[in-house]
Amino acid sequence: MAFTEFKVDNLKAKSEDFSSKLLSNTKQLEELLAISDKTYANFLTPYQIMNHDLDSIFTEISHLHSVKNSEETKSIYSELLPKITEYYTNLSQDKRILSAYEEIWEKEKAQLQAVQSKVIQDGIRDFKLSGVDLPSDTKERLKEIQIKLSDLSNQFSQNVLDATNAYELIISNPKDVEGLPESDIETAKQEDGTYKFSLQIPSYMAYMTYGQNAQLREELYKAYVSRAPNNGKVLEEILNLRKEMSSLLGFPNYSEYSLAFKMAESTEQVLDFLYKIADSAKPVAQKEFETLKGFAQQKGKIDFKASDVAFYSELLKKESLNFDEEAYRPYLEKERTVHGSFEFIGKLFGIQFKEIKTEVWDPKVQVFDIQKNHLTIARLYSDLEARKDKKGGAWMHNWISRHKLDSKTILPSAFIVGNFPPSNGLSPSLLKPDDVVTLFHEMGHALHHLLTEIEEPFLSGINGVEWDAVEFPSQFLENFAYEKEALEFFAVHYKTGEALPEDMIQKLVDTKNFQSAMGVLRQLEFAIFDLKIHTECPDEVGVQTILDGVRKEIAVNIPPDYNKFQNSFSHIFAGGYAAGYYSYKWAELLSANAFYKFIDNGIFDPKLSEDYIEKIISKGGSKSAMELFKNFYGREPEIEPLMRLLGIAA
Repeated sequence: MAFTEFKVDNLKAKSEDFSSKLLSNTKQLEELLAISDKTYANFLTPYQIMNHDLDSIFTEISHLHSVKNSEETKSIYSELLPKITEYYTNLSQDKRILSAYEEIWEKEKAQLQAVQSKVIQDGIRDFKLSGVDLPSDTKERLKEIQIKLSDLSNQFSQNVLDATNAYELIISNPKDVEGLPESDIETAKQEDGTYKFSLQIPSYMAYMTYGQNAQLREELYKAYVSRAPNNGKVLEEILNLRKEMSSLLGFPNYSEYSLAFKMAESTEQVLDFLYKIADSAKPVAQKEFETLKGFAQQKGKIDFKASDVAFYSELLKKESLNFDEEAYRPYLEKERTVHGSFEFIGKLFGIQFKEIKTEVWDPKVQVFDIQKNHLTIARLYSDLEARKDKKGGAWMHNWISRHKLDSKTILPSAFIVGNFPPSNGLSPSLLKPDDVVTLFHEMGHALHHLLTEIEEPFLSGINGVEWDAVEFPSQFLENFAYEKEALEFFAVHYKTGEALPEDMIQKLVDTKNFQSAMGVLRQLEFAIFDLKIHTECPDEVGVQTILDGVRKEIAVNIPPDYNKFQNSFSHIFAGGYAAGYYSYKWAELLSANAFYKFIDNGIFDPKLSEDYIEKIISKGGSKSAMELFKNFYGREPEIEPLMRLLGIAA
């Protein structure tokens, strides 16, 4: 067994490696197609590996572009993105490759292993959906569209990052930072005695949650929700091209095209599911919002605005539930939390994390080898603290997929990335409970990729998993972040060594669903908006009209007109969630059922954990996600556990 090592050499060398591999793949493809008697072993195995190896080189470049963004990464990434897009577009429209798939299927289907059959069946489906049988001029237009879409997605993401980094709120009056946690004040304090707040999430949320100056909160909020106005035209062009592409491929709209690769059967089915949750959540959310608004008015805030929600929500939680989120941060020091959460996950799933030293892109990055039965089976790179040169948000990026090369097993690797409060020489990184949830969420994704037993690259780890199921393992694991059995592994005061007191653990559990219905509606708003704009694919004005309509249907707190969150909605315009944001709720249905099976049966049940790993996590994309779920759960998922999880009566 062996790892592919991450080399932090100069980007120019990586770019040259990519270009060289691109050329060799093109040559190798012709050699494979020239084989007269094609088999799975002599065609599909090397075909998968050559594409996996190209992806792994590009992933290194893409990863550095996200975590060490610079003019050099922008230039090289922008140069290579159209090339890899064109390469895969050419593959998807090459009828000779489809013929090879079909030839192997007809010849070997009786002898193939189930996972090999799935590789072929998925491949034939994807070729058909890519328009491989269309006329040459149509295929050429599809190629142009896909290359342009990849470029526009990159533009969208870069515009958000540039806009985020360009803004600073400088506060000179010390009174305006009173009430903020001391650690956030220290982080914001400048040498000249002023305080700087940015649109980076740790900084932004610190002031929005604790900053007592309502005018400054509104200024910061407005800057955040109106970021990247130049993306209005970018997203318009993206939608137009997606509409044209889906039409060329024979779909009525992009939403239906997107669902062809997912578990859900139709846009109507998904919307029915989302509105069913909304019908239950909205009355509860309305009460939550009226309570919040009334509380703010009691505090003298008559003109209650969207920029006041986080501040008064935190105050209400503190007063009504005697809950102070800030009080938890000393118990959630990042290093202890990471290592302790890995101990918990290790006990839950029968694995171990061993920190190792190897080449990394930033001094604060940590690397862990994952072991089972004293054997190393995977590697995890963890980059969790915020930096100005890092893209916002949190994510898992699969890098190497488990596969065989010349009879040797190549072990999987993945990155988890966050933007937690940064540590410095004077103070450690102290997390909020929500940060712990984020850590568990991304680890759920990572384990899905790293604990696979599948060695066909196209179906190994998260590869080949339907997009509306890919959030299932991440949401499943994040649900444990507030459980006492998990907190006991890491929630220890970083100065005194005192464990998080029992009453604070109970408060954390009690507040898990504080304003949960409002949060549910916000996610439903995003999901329904996403489906509707990808059904209609309107212009920039039409996008706003649809968003306004969805908010009127769903939201209990209508934001101001200047709120243009769509211009930074990277999930659907620069990520993989176009017409698929609903996946969070769709997968949450599966995760809630699985989670409560653990809770009701006992968290540390070795047989249950073994079943979960064996029947779901280890199988990657080798079977449909619903089939894997039913193999584990014994029946179809039920709506009641989801409503229980959300704190809403079904």
